[in-house]
Order: sequence, then C-alpha cells, then structure tokens
Amino acid sequence: MTDPIHDVIIIGGSYAGLSAALQLGRARRDVLIIDEGKRRNRFAAHSHGFLTQDGVDPAIIAAEARAQVMEYKTINWLAGRAETAERTEDGFAVTVAGKRHLSRRLLLATGVRDILPEITGLEERWGKAVFHCPYCHGYELDQGRIGVIAASELSMHHALMLPDWGPTTLLLNDAFEPDAEQLKNLDARGVTLERSPIAAITGHADIRLGGGRTLPFAGLFALARYEMTNPLAAQLGLQFEENPVGAVIKTDAMKETSMPGVFACGDAARPMASVALAVGDGNLAGTGLHRSLMFGTI
Repeated sequence: MTDPIHDVIIIGGSYAGLSAALQLGRARRDVLIIDEGKRRNRFAAHSHGFLTQDGVDPAIIAAEARAQVMEYKTINWLAGRAETAERTEDGFAVTVAGKRHLSRRLLLATGVRDILPEITGLEERWGKAVFHCPYCHGYELDQGRIGVIAASELSMHHALMLPDWGPTTLLLNDAFEPDAEQLKNLDARGVTLERSPIAAITGHADIRLGGGRTLPFAGLFALARYEMTNPLAAQLGLQFEENPVGAVIKTDAMKETSMPGVFACGDAARPMASVALAVGDGNLAGTGLHRSLMFGTI
C-alpha cells in the first residue's frame, strides 16, 4: 500500500508550528505535526507580553493552542523526534522512529536550545529567577535590584536596557572590561559595576562572589547563546543567517527557506524571540505555505 502524502509536515508543535497549522487547517489542508515536547520556554511559570494571555502559564497556552488546532479534522499529531528529512521526487520524506512520512511541503518550527553560562546554580534558576528577556520578565521584578551576568561585550545591551525595570548591576565576571565610552554610557544609565568573579548563584537570585560577599537581587539576566534543537536544517543544506548569539534559518518574506518547498518559522527562523512573535511568525508561514500549495511549481 502506498504511504499517504500529506500537504504539509510541520516539525515542531509549539507556538509557531501550531499557529501555522491553524491557517492550513482552516484552508482544509492535510497536515501532520511532529513534536517531541520540548518547548524552549518550558522552564518559565508565566508568559508575558502576549495580548489576552499576559501572565498565563506558557504550558497552558500551548495546551489550549494544541486543543484548538486539533479540532480541525485534516490535522494530525505525531509525538516523536524527527530524525531525518530529505527531498523526494514528489516532495519530502521525514523519518520518525524508523518510519517515513511523506509530504508536498515541509515546515521547520523546531526552535532553538539555549546554551547557558556555566555558573553554579544558574541552570536550575533559568526561567524562574534568571532570564534573557526584559520585556518578558522585567516588570514582575517590581523595580527591585537587577543583576546582569556578563558573557561578553554584548551584555552591554542588557545592562543599558534594564535600568528601566530596576536598579541594575553589571557583573563583569571576567567576561570583558568596558572601555571609556562604555563606562560613560553605563554611568549615564546609573548602572553599578561589579568586577569580582561569580562563585555561584544561591537562594532566589543571590550572587555569591569569589571573595565571599553575597549580593541579593530580585532577578538576574544572562545573554545565552543558542543552537538549533534539531540538525534537520543543516541536513537539508539550508542557508543560515548568523547573529551575535547564534544562527537562524534564512527565509524570505513569506518564510520560505533557500530550498523551494521548505519553510521555517519561530525561534529557529528569527533572532528575536517571544510567544507573541512566534505566533505571528507561524501565522505568516501558514499563509505562505498555503500560497505555495496553490500556486507553487514543485
């Protein structure tokens, strides 16, 4: 028996992938979503900055989104990790647990994985007391003391932003030494400098320094690098766009990648990340895919 050919296989069933699936389901297209259940923001208890969902547990947002999307009869869900993806004569083949699934189009909504600074106590506080996005988590610190853990000169961006949310200390941690112009800018924003290296993060968000002092904070921010959660984009030979903290899949205005018929959206395909941006990006990808299915040549 010939394997069925879906209109679209979506790899990644988080906010972006589900948003794309919603547009395709409403166009009555046959969609298979493959998801391994590892949302990037699974460590956070609350999501902020998304209209109508401000302060809601991101797991609840994702679960409700999935439930709504799965009401569309042409959408199917497969739990598992996509192991390989390749172009075929008729479209694409994706392998999950050794079984091939075929489609006319392919959408990568695989997300990225944060590479956290190697500081004792940081990993278990990620998304709870140590954050990466001031817009997502700054307000809830209630103008308390904020610490910025430097990873490189790029941490200047965090340090200069965060005084709008509370008194800010830049913990250099031997990552770099600000030059005269940077020092002037930090001073203008009222940022305090701490040059002693960090020994560990303790308590809620307390920094224990190498010399024995402890600095208490309401919250901490760290600029983490990131990488693709799945090697499929590289496996397909797609083009990437480098940015200072990682690389994202290169797409055009309608979210199609350098390989015709392959689309990408969400954190894997845009440098700025939030639930709201992922949903919008997925919406665009879904409509782009539908246009491709109607008018495309492959």
